[in-house]
Amino acid sequence: MNRQLVIITGMSGSGKSTAARTLEDAGFFCVDNIPVDLLPKLLELTDSRGTELDRLALVIDLRQRGFFPRYSSILGALEMSGTPVQILFLDARDEVLVRRYSETRRQHPMAAAGGVLDGIGKEREALHEIKEHADWIIDTSDMTVHQLRDEIKKVIGAPETEGLKVVITSFGFGRGLPVESDLVFDVRFLPNPHFVEEMKLKTGRDPEVAGWLNAHKITRKFLKKLDDILVFLLPLYIKEGKQYLTISVGCTGGRHRSVAIAEEILQILRRSGYTNLEVRHRELGP
Repeated sequence: MNRQLVIITGMSGSGKSTAARTLEDAGFFCVDNIPVDLLPKLLELTDSRGTELDRLALVIDLRQRGFFPRYSSILGALEMSGTPVQILFLDARDEVLVRRYSETRRQHPMAAAGGVLDGIGKEREALHEIKEHADWIIDTSDMTVHQLRDEIKKVIGAPETEGLKVVITSFGFGRGLPVESDLVFDVRFLPNPHFVEEMKLKTGRDPEVAGWLNAHKITRKFLKKLDDILVFLLPLYIKEGKQYLTISVGCTGGRHRSVAIAEEILQILRRSGYTNLEVRHRELGP
């Protein structure tokens, strides 16, 4: 068994949620605030059912106050069972944590009367020992979210993903927008092959339909502008850390114009070097 178990812990407001999302995107199974006494049972159950979790990350903080006084024995028992444990500790300067709490208007979990600085001091004291034994300590005080993600991937040795996954979906407005849409293009302004007798029973996947549409100047002009906007937008989404993007293209019935334009978008993205692509035509069925 070659399992990697990472405990994500640290100061409240230091970026533990970002760390968990980063590891989840890198293929870890992440659990927030699971009672650690149940962890050995979780590992046992997943192994016995043939669904071994080879990369697991747990977010543990002072919501589980009973963990920290006995973390050494708990983690020692896990390692004795053959599961090595690594600790990622996130920290930040006091004044930064105070500012972050002020911006979010949340109450610090250790500040009963709302005194954030007092709560930070108590939390530091409670976490002092586990910080001393952490495998990695990251000070997030001067980091952006993107810099923190990059640093976590580097120290954990998270495998590179395939890059941005883009799903291109054609649809008909009569059945509503696909709920997972990130970008929606309405192409009902294009000439409609449905009203051309020899194309009525064909679809946008047929070369005759695509050729008929591309013979119109408005289609060619639209595709040129679409190429420009996609080449501009997708690197910005990647820079923001987006892992999954759904581009939806709609027309009236979802069988001609939207299908043909979705196929054109697929080619645009391939020419731009994107490889993790999938096209779906909702109204055409499987």
